[in-house]
Amino acid sequence: MSDSIRSCRMISMHRGNYRMRIYERESFGGQMHEMMDDCDSVMDRYSMSSCMSCNVMEGHWLMYEQPHFRGRVMYMRPGEYRNFNMGGISGMSFMSMRRIMDSWY
Repeated sequence: MSDSIRSCRMISMHRGNYRMRIYERESFGGQMHEMMDDCDSVMDRYSMSSCMSCNVMEGHWLMYEQPHFRGRVMYMRPGEYRNFNMGGISGMSFMSMRRIMDSWY
């Protein structure tokens, strides 16, 4: 990791519900859990080793590579994500999730 910013994205305002299904494996395989609030550790809350795919049904979310909102982050808006190919890295997984709230603006 470097100490410079190489890209940025405007995040849309969302004033409504938050709902996402996370899956233990790529292509919506393995354990599935539905979330409506922040999760600082997938392992602690759901006994899942990681999250490798998801379906964001409502709201905008930040997904973190490590527990407690640390490591690389990916912005997720509503849609299906069968796998997380970030920077050409396949098999990317996430361990914590945070809702993007309108109070952040």
